[in-house]
Order: sequence, then structure tokens, then C-alpha cells
Amino acid sequence: MPDLPQVDSSSDAVRIRPMAGADWPEVRAIYAAGIDAGDATFESAPPDWEHFDRSKLPDHRFVAHDPDGGSVLGWIAVSPVSDRAVYRGVVEHSVYVRPEAAGRGVGRALLQALIASCDAAGIWTIQSGVFPENAASLALHDRAGFRVVGVRERIGRQQDRWRDVVLLERRSPAVN
Repeated sequence: MPDLPQVDSSSDAVRIRPMAGADWPEVRAIYAAGIDAGDATFESAPPDWEHFDRSKLPDHRFVAHDPDGGSVLGWIAVSPVSDRAVYRGVVEHSVYVRPEAAGRGVGRALLQALIASCDAAGIWTIQSGVFPENAASLALHDRAGFRVVGVRERIGRQQDRWRDVVLLERRSPAVN
């Protein structure tokens, strides 16, 4: 596994480590907060641990925490986009940050860890769908080298309104 980033942001340090099953209660709470905010996902509730664990690739799941090993501040994980062999190097990721940890470099550190692990594993494309209203996520991805592929207009309904999704991707320069 590649070295995981240790990011110092203002006076706080953020540490990254692989996600463990014991992290699930805090990961789930952060996921639920993102759902409740309304601009993170079409999901209406977090899955149970078993579903999450089955659907996310184990080598590419990370949590950010305080340097003392305290609270989980955010998480990132990927799912394969398809089980067809031709798409084996393409994943879709999700990244969530605890609301009170926003602005501390948590999302940046998580994306850096994910990019390093995916590049090392030969994954050539990391993609994500982001609501256009989620300006913080769009800016985070832009700074991390993701590009806008396009906008999927009226791709799904959420609480009786149509939502667009901005499709983002990062192509790995490490994979030819």
C-alpha cells in the first residue's frame, strides 16, 4: 500500500488510514449527515455495514481522523463501475466529510490517499457524480485533477424534483 498522506491544515493535523469495520458507526453517521444535507447523494439512508462492505473495494477505503486516533472526520471508498473485464480499471468513488471538519483539508487528504492507492493498483479512471449545487465538492475535485466530462441532466428524482449530476473523472498518468 502506498504511503498515506498526513496533512497539516491550520493548527490541526489530519491522518489517513485504511477503513476498518469498527469505523462503521462513525462512517455511517457521516454518511447520514451528507444525506440529510441534501446535496451529496440520491440515497435516502445509509446502507447497513454488510451491503457497504460488499459493494466497496477493500483496498481503496480510507478514513481521516485526528492525530490522536480520535474521531473519524471523513471517509472515502470506491466501487467498480462494472463487472465487465474491459472496465476493471474504472471505479466510482464517494467522499464524505463530517460537517464540523469542513475546511480542515480532510477531503483533500482522502482524495490524495485514494488517488495514490488507485494509481498503485493500476486503476486508470476514478469517476464520480456530483450535484451541481455541491460547489465545495466540485472545487475539491477540480483541485485534485478531476475534469468535468459532462452534465447528466434530469438523471434522477429526489424528493419530487429532478436533479442533474456533473460527471467527473480523473485519468491516471501512471497507467498507460
